[in-house]
Amino acid sequence: MDLRSSVKMALQSLLMNKMRSFLTMLGVIIGVGAVIAMVALSQGTASGITDRISSMGSNLLTVSAGGSSGPIRGTNTAKLTNGDVEAIKELPLVKYVAAESSVSSATIAVGSNTWTTTVDGTAPELMTIKNWPTTKGSFFDESDVNSMNRVAVLGTTVVTNLFADGASPLGETIKINGLSFTVVGVLKEKGSSGGQDQDDIIYVPLSTAQQRLLGSATVRSINVQATSEEALTPLKEYITTLLRQRHRLAETADNDFRVRDMAELLSTIEDTTKMMTFLLGGIAAVSLLVGGIGIMNIMLVSVTERTREIGIRMAIGATTNAILTQFLIEALVLCFVGGLIGVLVGWGTAQLLSIFAGLTMKVAPWLIGISMGFAVMIGLFFGYYPARKAANSNPIEALRFE
Repeated sequence: MDLRSSVKMALQSLLMNKMRSFLTMLGVIIGVGAVIAMVALSQGTASGITDRISSMGSNLLTVSAGGSSGPIRGTNTAKLTNGDVEAIKELPLVKYVAAESSVSSATIAVGSNTWTTTVDGTAPELMTIKNWPTTKGSFFDESDVNSMNRVAVLGTTVVTNLFADGASPLGETIKINGLSFTVVGVLKEKGSSGGQDQDDIIYVPLSTAQQRLLGSATVRSINVQATSEEALTPLKEYITTLLRQRHRLAETADNDFRVRDMAELLSTIEDTTKMMTFLLGGIAAVSLLVGGIGIMNIMLVSVTERTREIGIRMAIGATTNAILTQFLIEALVLCFVGGLIGVLVGWGTAQLLSIFAGLTMKVAPWLIGISMGFAVMIGLFFGYYPARKAANSNPIEALRFE
């Protein structure tokens, strides 16, 4: 009997017991679906974080106040100032420098419309570092920073929620925590990254934010773009030495600031997400093994129920290999069809989580291939023993079986 006949006979046998076949496949369906959904969540989260870090700019160092584990206890020097920013600009290997100080939950009003968003005080160089152009108007310039002008550049989410459809915000007055600002530009849409809307933000001159909104001359962070990737390591050392001197730290004292290399941070995050992917995938794969055990149990029951059929087939000339092939194909068909349904269930679950839960999901083609391959391997592994048992049946004893 050829392979085609064996497949046909195996399908007929499975269709005769539709409910039992479906329940047998259910373990594989849940297993494959769980693997795809779990790994898609891990991959999507990693991709979102990576995109967000990459959007901060290339060859970037970020300086922030506080020690490696947070602000230094018992000191009041864990802060960065405008003087630190100007001093860093004078260092070699520096291309651009842009400080930031933000109000995380500012109330924005235009007429009767209000919106709560982040207002970030910064320098014009930030948009060059982030490569984030405007689609309307322009970003504020150095003269606006020097004059502490009340001008603002809006993200598209802010525009959508404060202005009527199609209305241009350029030249309009908005109120930020009760203070009037003139809109001079609208940023190009960036979209969400890592579950956070990058367009839900307003940029104003750093000096204006410090004097009018924050009441403090300190800065939250300093973005420093190096001239090249090779310059990151020496520039990091230059900044560390400079700030220790400016903050008058003793040789034995810990830094009251942190200098983070975005490339190193990205590498660390990628390593962490790989481990999470393997962990989540491994946990979900356990359900596939349980499904395989279920297939073995049902196949053993099927062999017992069809003992007489096996004896008749052997009596009329069916070989051991033919019997083995038929039952092995039945196990493979169960796992293959279950795997296909599981792929659809996993993909559908990923889409629903993306739409309704706002989670970033990424179903890669290799993930589908590995899941299907694993399902087929489960079928081969757990289907071989029942198939072998059927093939080794004694035809005379089988014919006597009631």
